[in-house]
Amino acid sequence: MSEHITSCPRNCYSTCTMKVHVEGGRIRRIEPLSSNRATPEGVCLKGLSYVERAHAKDRILHPLLRDRKTLEFHQISWDDALSLITDNLLRIREESGPKSILYYSGSGTKGILNEVGMNFWKLFGGCTTTYGDLCWPAGLEATRLTLGENKHNAPWDLARSRLIVLWGKNAAETNIHQMVFVDQALQAGATLVTIDPRRTQTCERAHLHLQPRPGTDGALALALSHLLIRDEMIDVEFISKHVLGYSGFAKLALSTSVEEVSRICDVPVSSIEELARMMGSIKPMTINCGYGMQRYSNSGQSIRAILALVAITGNIGRRGAGWVFANLQSHIFSDEQDPISLYPPAEPDPKVRVSISTTCLGHDMQKAQDPPLRMIWVERGNPVTQNPETHSVLEAFRSLEFRVVVDQFMTDTAREADLILPAKTLFEQTDVINAYWHAYVQIKRKLLDPPGEVKPETVIYWELARRLGFSESEYAGVLPGPADHEVEDYLEKRLSRFSGLSLDRLDQGPILAPGSEDVVFEDLSFSTPSGKIELFSEEATQRWNVDPLARYTEPVESRGGKNTGSNPYPIVLLTPNTKNRIHSQFNNLEMIRRLSPKPVMMLHPEDAESRGIDPGDQARVFNDRGELTLAVEIDGSLKVGCAVITNGWWISEGGGVNFLSKARETDMGHGAAFHDNLVEVARVH
Repeated sequence: MSEHITSCPRNCYSTCTMKVHVEGGRIRRIEPLSSNRATPEGVCLKGLSYVERAHAKDRILHPLLRDRKTLEFHQISWDDALSLITDNLLRIREESGPKSILYYSGSGTKGILNEVGMNFWKLFGGCTTTYGDLCWPAGLEATRLTLGENKHNAPWDLARSRLIVLWGKNAAETNIHQMVFVDQALQAGATLVTIDPRRTQTCERAHLHLQPRPGTDGALALALSHLLIRDEMIDVEFISKHVLGYSGFAKLALSTSVEEVSRICDVPVSSIEELARMMGSIKPMTINCGYGMQRYSNSGQSIRAILALVAITGNIGRRGAGWVFANLQSHIFSDEQDPISLYPPAEPDPKVRVSISTTCLGHDMQKAQDPPLRMIWVERGNPVTQNPETHSVLEAFRSLEFRVVVDQFMTDTAREADLILPAKTLFEQTDVINAYWHAYVQIKRKLLDPPGEVKPETVIYWELARRLGFSESEYAGVLPGPADHEVEDYLEKRLSRFSGLSLDRLDQGPILAPGSEDVVFEDLSFSTPSGKIELFSEEATQRWNVDPLARYTEPVESRGGKNTGSNPYPIVLLTPNTKNRIHSQFNNLEMIRRLSPKPVMMLHPEDAESRGIDPGDQARVFNDRGELTLAVEIDGSLKVGCAVITNGWWISEGGGVNFLSKARETDMGHGAAFHDNLVEVARVH
């Protein structure tokens, strides 16, 4: 049995390094690698399930073509599949131009080789593509506007913190390795505060847990700032030297009534006061916001208000202190890999039309003109399940002439394809990946030959380029050849710009990105226009048309908003992540399905009782956008007025939470306001 070092490329905080044991052409065992200080205790349940996933019985191993009459898929040869794609590409480009083809690439896996897709489409003459992101761009943009960069202290620095505030983050399920450092801090006497409408597994360890009404976090942050300023629990010297816009922000905070915020958030005044005392007296303090916080129409301004708390208390540039949200110190390979560049470019690319909002995917696809869209290519994503307003996404997909989906399994999006191409797993092609919680660069080694007729995406693009008539000189350097050594040569060239990075060195274990820092902003220099922490941002107004200060507004769809009286839907539907899946991945695997065999809806006992719903009853959750019928679990850990269905369940599994969501962007960053989502629940008789 051979042992190899590789890493998990999923869209996950942890990005674990792992030792993989291979025997007889199969993955036999996966173990931790302690040289990654962020993940020394090894992979999670999903990581362990790779043993099954790599060899799954339902994996797609051959090109599949849909019969337009019967709608059934049947296997075809690669020669026929590539000919069909080539014919459609040439015909559509000739008739409508290359921008009538939509290239949709999701975040299902990380890696340098992901850039090869766009390299191909530029070589082809162009395409249309998307902007924005479904997970975290409001917070990315809010952090950039305030601090200048998206980076934070090393994960292990959290153990030095004496006050940890996990705000809307359930690390015990979604960032399990962080809990190791939380526990170390607690053992050293630290205080843990959690802020979440749910009492999650993480909250069970907290000294204080606040349960605000969903989407009111910005108001809560302003009330905390009010108390800190009023009671002189701020760092005046730090503010005078390093903070821009404090006087205006202080005026805003002091005009915010703590009693009114208590009513807005449905959090006792005493709890707000207790947290303010902690923030004003315990140092160093770290605030870590989760990504569910990004899924409201007011998320960017809420994050700016929360960021102000670390600024006015002087908890920046210190060990054990700071703002933990996105650590992009390992994103060194290209500007295209930087998630902060998710809005349309200021100077449009003449070849690539960046005109489709990821959040408004279905609507924007149908609105596209000059030229209209006729074809789509999807890879690393499952937009039918994961993007808002599934109905509009399905309608847009079904209006196209030709749909190609590259995937490992028969997802909801793959079911809508005309042609499905089998995708590789992480073990079937070498790549180099970065992360967004720690600063390690890591290798993802090829350990297995692809089964069946699976071809890595780079090989598909290379073969298409040849069929389209491009010469080797035209695609040399932008498309690696099909051989393993050609892929490695491509990666070595990308690594060669950085001293100390090479495939051989990465084979020995993860390497911290050149220039990465354990304690960020230690020099108290910020890449903002003023060089200071900006609580007043002119760019926020110019770019996003929001107040230059972090003023609170209600979410567009909210029980506390001005339209409350006319809205017939009283329940806020939250669609968080779960430890058992990464969005829509993994639940088709047998070992995962044993733990979560079917989608359920969680409801507070009071909400269930008032609707005559008992545990296990079937209930409709609905609004004017759609509905689902699911079994109900009664969950006293929820806040009254909230329902929870974890996201990622396939339609074919009885799920599909985005039949209920609205294609609505966040206030900045072009994110998806999934949680601006009011519903009603009724027992099915």
